[in-house]
Amino acid sequence: MLKRLAWIAPAVIATVAVAGAQDTRAVLETLTKDMGATGVTSVTFSGTAADVNFLQTTDINGPWPLRPVTSYVRTIDLSQLAMRSSGMTNNPGLFGGAPVDSPFNQNIGASSATWTQQLDYWITPWGFLKGAAANNPTMKSAPSPSIALEQRGWKVGGLGKYTVISWSPAQPKAPSGASYTVKGYIGADKMIERVETWTDHGILGDMHVEVTYSNYKNFGGLEVPTKIVQKRGGFTFFETTIADAKANPSDLTALLAAPARGGGPAAAQIGSTKLAEGLYLIEAPYNALAVEFKDYIVVVEAGQSVATGQNILNEVKKVYPTKPIRYVVNTHPHEDHSLGLAPFVAAGAEIVTHKNNKEFFETAYRAPRTLLSDSLAQNKRKPKVMGIGEKQVFKDGNHSLELHHIIDTDVEKVHSDGIIVAYLPKEKILFQADFTLPAAGAMPNPFVQSLGENMGKLKLDFDRYLGVHPSQTPQTRADLMNATGVKY
Repeated sequence: MLKRLAWIAPAVIATVAVAGAQDTRAVLETLTKDMGATGVTSVTFSGTAADVNFLQTTDINGPWPLRPVTSYVRTIDLSQLAMRSSGMTNNPGLFGGAPVDSPFNQNIGASSATWTQQLDYWITPWGFLKGAAANNPTMKSAPSPSIALEQRGWKVGGLGKYTVISWSPAQPKAPSGASYTVKGYIGADKMIERVETWTDHGILGDMHVEVTYSNYKNFGGLEVPTKIVQKRGGFTFFETTIADAKANPSDLTALLAAPARGGGPAAAQIGSTKLAEGLYLIEAPYNALAVEFKDYIVVVEAGQSVATGQNILNEVKKVYPTKPIRYVVNTHPHEDHSLGLAPFVAAGAEIVTHKNNKEFFETAYRAPRTLLSDSLAQNKRKPKVMGIGEKQVFKDGNHSLELHHIIDTDVEKVHSDGIIVAYLPKEKILFQADFTLPAAGAMPNPFVQSLGENMGKLKLDFDRYLGVHPSQTPQTRADLMNATGVKY
């Protein structure tokens, strides 16, 4: 069982001494006063922070490298649902390489309708107090954190007792129609030490979101935690060290002003193109392959969202209405290449992935999905996962499909330690994800260079170079070899 991947159901914490509404209101008023938050309508704080590429790391099982966010500022407007976080980063490239400057921006406003977008506002100490005051809170006394929390290193505050205040927003509701829950833990020091909630996630199901607040310091009468650590699904997600803070800043409007943004890309249409007899390219925001065998279908890649995965599955069934989809190949476990797997699991397909990813997917797709409404949440089918080694071949009289693990001893060249490519020797096609060739004359990134070197060792004979991320122009093995300088 993965130690870092965890779900804690809202009801798992044993609590006693349920308080009445009047008592709960009195505790909230006292807590607000003790934290210096009475009359506070906005808060801004600054310092340093660090984030991660959530579910986008080289090793999906962690530990995940934190990336620094310098000149970090967060501003919260408690008179409305508005928050902005910003910073100047000097983070390494996506998975290593030379440092790059990239501004960090997060904006939450009334138009952010989903809970996943809003929760960063509500799980702050001040957002929590505001939400509790407005949403019929309940209060209990917890003698200690649950066993699950103790095993994961949470301290027991003061005398080993927490006052736990819970509330649920009226809106938004989860896709399943269930209410979200927020819980705040007040320790013996009469400060909010931890806030937790749960949100819907296409891979992780009912994803546990927890944040700890410690090292409180008084800034002009306002008690502010100078150390903040947020985890999602058991993984460290964001850390903040606060150096300065202020209540009711006079320049609130300027602090909340979001940078100009361009319009997003148009929505892509689902479709399919026949590449050869028994072989279709399923064209979606992320492409997939459908390979026909005598008694079943293998789909390679499932898309970057649950909706895309469902669309790919529907298109494959349209092309092959009488044959079951027995296997769905996951090229690697990054979030944007794994979110579409749930519909295939629900349909009974077995996930085929590298063995380094097997335990992650088994754990993830067995998690509760009470907040979701997708097909897997509805039928609760348990996942079947095949973990392959360096090579796996599916073959019958119709087709041969080879899966190859792309490895490298140079960690700077490793996009994922569990990434595979698909090769069809009869059609001379290589199908790959995230090995995007550079523009003419440009240097390849380390991952593409590694793929070229792997192909040189394997000597796979292919003509067409197809990608999960579609190319505007046809690409060939010669293009890969020219980009990487590897010949065979």
